[in-house]
Amino acid sequence: MPKTIIPFGPQHPVLPEPVHLKLTVEDEVIREVVPAFGFVHRGLEKLVAIRDMHQMVQVVERVCGICSMIHAMCFCQGIEEMLGLEVPRRARFLRVIWSELHRIHSHLLWLGLFADSFGFESLFMQLWKIREKILDIHEATAGNRIIISVNVIGGVRRDLEPEQMQWIKSGLTEVERELKALENTLLNDYTVKKRTVGKGIVNQNQAYELGLVGPTARASGIAQDMRLLKYAAFDELDFQPVVERDGDGYARLKVRLREVHQSIDLIRQAIPKVPEGELSVKVKEKPEGEMVTRVEQPRGELVYYLKGKGEKFLDRLRIRTPTFANLPALVVMLPGMHLSDVPMIVLSIDPCVSCTER
Repeated sequence: MPKTIIPFGPQHPVLPEPVHLKLTVEDEVIREVVPAFGFVHRGLEKLVAIRDMHQMVQVVERVCGICSMIHAMCFCQGIEEMLGLEVPRRARFLRVIWSELHRIHSHLLWLGLFADSFGFESLFMQLWKIREKILDIHEATAGNRIIISVNVIGGVRRDLEPEQMQWIKSGLTEVERELKALENTLLNDYTVKKRTVGKGIVNQNQAYELGLVGPTARASGIAQDMRLLKYAAFDELDFQPVVERDGDGYARLKVRLREVHQSIDLIRQAIPKVPEGELSVKVKEKPEGEMVTRVEQPRGELVYYLKGKGEKFLDRLRIRTPTFANLPALVVMLPGMHLSDVPMIVLSIDPCVSCTER
């Protein structure tokens, strides 16, 4: 059969966001992939010209709803480093708690979507039911379920009472119990393994040369995690990156599942260590010079480049998101796979096009 070019996306039932792939197919086997983007560009970085650095915290939160808190934390962290601000220790621990809650809800969202990509609807609904408990914690502690807006330059704007911290620990125990009840299905069900094992493989060398980040890189044996840079209060918490070595869709599933438990453990470590003290420090100066700062998003390394000119308006903001680093992996993952595997493999890198195009 001659080669055929088939368009995949930008609108597709399994895609939460628009990605277009031009697939060259021969006998339903993928031979070549050419990705295309640019369907949701919003020009958010350009807003630094008309929004001051404090207003930009709300703007960067909207780069991506799913990891909004971590975008704002990264932006604030960069400004704080430029100004030489020492963020109160209590604020640094609160940032860890809310950022790990964001990681849990992002991974649970992805696990549900991943199950949906190979038609396991009941598993999808069970996982999203568990995720609701995390969104309830967001709402009770910050007033919103997704974009919680807790970060300000110099610290955080909201506090957690001791009773709220105990309630969060109880909620996480429930999340952990319900997730463990699904683990046998997630890891051993015939359908899950049939659709993921050996699909979309990226080996360790390929992952390194492509510059992959986050769970996608860790599933290929690269123990890279920006939390090891010890930003916020991670310098006082004990953890090691979750690593798998097979580099296929099943390995990426296992990494994210284990990272949910890791985030629960980090919050449990953080809560007893939250000290008394102020939530923020006053910002009296204007940023000048350049700064590159990095944090670990649910999808991997997030990089912010900031340039100040001694005014309340920044001169330049540039964001590199983990999806931008991981998208080239599709060119390696898809050739040799069947057309029916494309939705699952694309979702396995947890693409966030809203982040990537901003």
